[in-house]
Amino acid sequence: MELVTPGFGLVVWTIITFLFLLFILRKFAWKPILGAVEEREDGIKSALASAESARKEMQNLKADNERILNEARAEREAMLKDARDIKAKMIADAKDEAQSQANKMIEQAQTAIESEKKAAMAELRNQVASLSIDIAEKVVRQELSNKDKQLQLVESMLSDAKLN
Repeated sequence: MELVTPGFGLVVWTIITFLFLLFILRKFAWKPILGAVEEREDGIKSALASAESARKEMQNLKADNERILNEARAEREAMLKDARDIKAKMIADAKDEAQSQANKMIEQAQTAIESEKKAAMAELRNQVASLSIDIAEKVVRQELSNKDKQLQLVESMLSDAKLN
């Protein structure tokens, strides 16, 4: 029954034992336990700080990646624009060259046509002159074959010469 109603001595010895145990725990166990808790707390704070630092670093890397990606897009667009400009210039140059060549060919063709036309006209004149001479020769032969006609022709020429 003593345990149900503890005596004064038991309470004192329990308090003394408790205090002694508290002193021994404080002297030998409390510091290592608190040190371990503080070390763990510092580790957690350090891990949180590292996580925050890593998060900020990730944001910075993400921002850098976005910036680099935007720069790459801008550079790609500039290169495409340059390529389109070069293509347009090459096409324009080719058109100009083709137009120049066409104009030169047309001019050469016109010159050739003109020279051929002149040559044809000269040939035609020569043929007309030759035909005229042939016709005149035949007419004169026919006219001169008869003596009366020869005299008549000479008189006609003389009368024409006096009139001039």
